[in-house]
Amino acid sequence: MKSKKNSFWEFFASVKLALFCFFTLAIASIAGTIIPQNKPYEFYLGKYGDALAEMFRLLDIPNMYNSWWFISLLSLFSINLIICSIERLPTVWKIVTMDNLATKVNRLEKMTPRVRFGTVQPKQEVVTQVEQTMKASGWKPTQGEREGGTLLFAQKTPWVRFGVYIVHSSILVIFLGAIIGILFGAKGSIMLREKGQVPFFYAFDTSERIPLGFDIRCDDFTLTYYDNGAPKEYRSELTVLENGQEVLKKAIVVNDPLDYKGYTFYQASYEAMNDFWITVQNQNTGARQLFLAQPGVEIKWREAGINFGIVNMLQPDRWGRYRLKIWFSDGKGEPSVFWLDGKTVVTVERPDAPFAFKSEQVFATGLQVAKDPGVWPVYIGCILMLVGLVVAFFLSHKRLWVYVYEEEGKTRILVAGSSNKNKVGFENMFNALVEKLEENESLQLSKV
Repeated sequence: MKSKKNSFWEFFASVKLALFCFFTLAIASIAGTIIPQNKPYEFYLGKYGDALAEMFRLLDIPNMYNSWWFISLLSLFSINLIICSIERLPTVWKIVTMDNLATKVNRLEKMTPRVRFGTVQPKQEVVTQVEQTMKASGWKPTQGEREGGTLLFAQKTPWVRFGVYIVHSSILVIFLGAIIGILFGAKGSIMLREKGQVPFFYAFDTSERIPLGFDIRCDDFTLTYYDNGAPKEYRSELTVLENGQEVLKKAIVVNDPLDYKGYTFYQASYEAMNDFWITVQNQNTGARQLFLAQPGVEIKWREAGINFGIVNMLQPDRWGRYRLKIWFSDGKGEPSVFWLDGKTVVTVERPDAPFAFKSEQVFATGLQVAKDPGVWPVYIGCILMLVGLVVAFFLSHKRLWVYVYEEEGKTRILVAGSSNKNKVGFENMFNALVEKLEENESLQLSKV
């Protein structure tokens, strides 16, 4: 029974298992980046063929990061990290908390680097001078009697040995954030007409209508073009409303989203509608009105006593602008017929007053909506990982011993040290201390 328990423990504590999980997750993530996610089955059928599309469906590749096997891999990797840490942490803790003043002298004699000195100065005076020199060099020694002599010990940054466990913890925190996002987050989209508002969005995976808890309104949509007619920038003027009150306004473009109550609204796409905004202004009175017009539908502005409508339109030019043929009557004389090109203002002279017309095509803005309550744990985990990697790879645990004893009527000094990483850097620190000891005239040292 004990053997089975040990085998089970050793399996989950295995470095091979960690490498398997790590590389499998990496390959899966690459595949999930290359293969478009959350598309209809027909998309994969047309792009990859029957066999691959069916395999994708069985393995849930179109929704990979929510699939059972991907979450199982994350869970297996998490268990592996936890058990590896539990397995190895006691040894590291013992190294960090051990009584280094109990180190045997014969062990110091085998360390590298090490150096020996001799002096005629009294032992106690030498101990005092060595302690002061160590403190001046940034070491904080403790001392104790050992094998007939005095042993001084100092160390720097022993806690760096926990760097790898900071990295392990950061990975677990990132996984926790990812799982929170999977379980409690949501992703979807909205196709929102100008001047329209909605209190919901549609989920990508289920097309379910998910309430926001507030309304989002598109006040205006602006599309600009390059000289060659290619779209340059599309901008949505959005307003957030709660209980009918405006609480936030922001113009969003690609890579500059709107954030509110945990939701992020990204500018993702747009769609040109078959409707037009037509602004009409009486040039004498200054009265102005905005109308939503459709081809073939007559519009009446009763207060101004005029009627107008779109009777024809030409296909858009390379900048996406339609030309509209407008029929306009104020009930006096023959109606006016003229063209609007979506850019210029056209003024029409009538018996009572001139009227100015301007047209603008109606667009719907495509918004991608994301709610990820796990994003902050992921950010915290990434910061922890950076800290852990710096600690694990760029800092080292440095230990220094100085043993002072008497032999053959003289005082002897053995200086030895060790570092778990960056041996060259530690040797430079070690040599700097040795030089200061040699320069201390009170010690009168000579190498032996």
